[in-house]
Amino acid sequence: MTDVLEADSYALWIRRTLARARAAGGGRIVPLFDSSVPEPADLLTATLARAFAPPVTDRYVSAFSGGNPHVVAHLRRRYGVASEQLLCTTGATAALSMLYRALLRPGQRIAVETPGFDLFGGIAALHGIAADTFQRPAPDFALDLDRLAAAIRPATRMVVVSNLHNPSSAAIPHDQLLALAQLAEDHDLLVVVDEVYGDYADAATRPCAAVSLSPRFVTISSLTKIYGLSTLRCGWIVGDADVVARVRALADRFEFGVSNLAHAAAALVMDDAAAFTARTHQVLDTARPIAEAAFARWQADGWIEGALPRFGCVAFPRLVGIEDTAAFAEWLGDRCGVVVAPGEYFGAPGHVRIGFAQPPALLAVGLDAMEDGLRHWHSDPHRRIARG
Repeated sequence: MTDVLEADSYALWIRRTLARARAAGGGRIVPLFDSSVPEPADLLTATLARAFAPPVTDRYVSAFSGGNPHVVAHLRRRYGVASEQLLCTTGATAALSMLYRALLRPGQRIAVETPGFDLFGGIAALHGIAADTFQRPAPDFALDLDRLAAAIRPATRMVVVSNLHNPSSAAIPHDQLLALAQLAEDHDLLVVVDEVYGDYADAATRPCAAVSLSPRFVTISSLTKIYGLSTLRCGWIVGDADVVARVRALADRFEFGVSNLAHAAAALVMDDAAAFTARTHQVLDTARPIAEAAFARWQADGWIEGALPRFGCVAFPRLVGIEDTAAFAEWLGDRCGVVVAPGEYFGAPGHVRIGFAQPPALLAVGLDAMEDGLRHWHSDPHRRIARG
């Protein structure tokens, strides 16, 4: 357990990087590591000001037993399921932890994608559950069911994937999800599909949530990515009623419920979802051309491999000739004030995750600074030697 708790992680790396930048007293940090749209503070503030002026909104109710009923009602309509198939949580990461604790026991195994979110395996390890990996190879990061099948062992009880993929924003096609459901049926597995980025995809690419395709699928999601509202800590689990009942039993014993205030705010956001999604699309519609132009220049110069993804707000290019991307990211932050997420923390050294859902001026500054950093890195003979 000590080794797991002391192991490095992406979250620790971000905290160290930001702390070092603040201690250095430099200028503005451009957070190209961000994996969501910026928090819509003005829109959220206006929503809460209206709702909590007297008389206080009826969305502000106890969420201790069963979650906020208005959030549950929104999710029932969204997923077309009964309340028994839903459990509200304090975010998608908490949802994943609860699934592991309720459905698995030490000595059992899971299969997780790589590159992928490091907490998929990290949280499992905390509970004595070993994680085997299967590759989603660059540059497309497609889900390869043959690779997944090869990773399944006799003790494997669960598969964890993301759709859209974190860190690349690649989508899993509908027919592949159906094939994945059949594989899960053949091997008597549950498949947890992290869909926090799923709403960035259009309806043709992602016609429905995974949970609607098979009782073998469990969907987890939250308001964090599509709305940029991590501050509300509102997530959920959607699955077969028997599966959710097992998780709810654990939650009733060991959890103290979600925040009444935060999930009342979440209900208000869901009431006015169109305004929040419009704001998200506005951010992306202005940011995407800026990011596409930068990627095109970097590809032409031979600095990166991998195009900007069709959907989502993050990309995961390979930096040509730079294998130690953790060192590069640290150097870039110190030199240029731009923080990107190194691929080492997603299981793919040589790549970086770039979040491009930023206001146009800030994004342009960040990408220009990164371009300057790439130019200097590639023109420095010492760097060339260091890369081998």
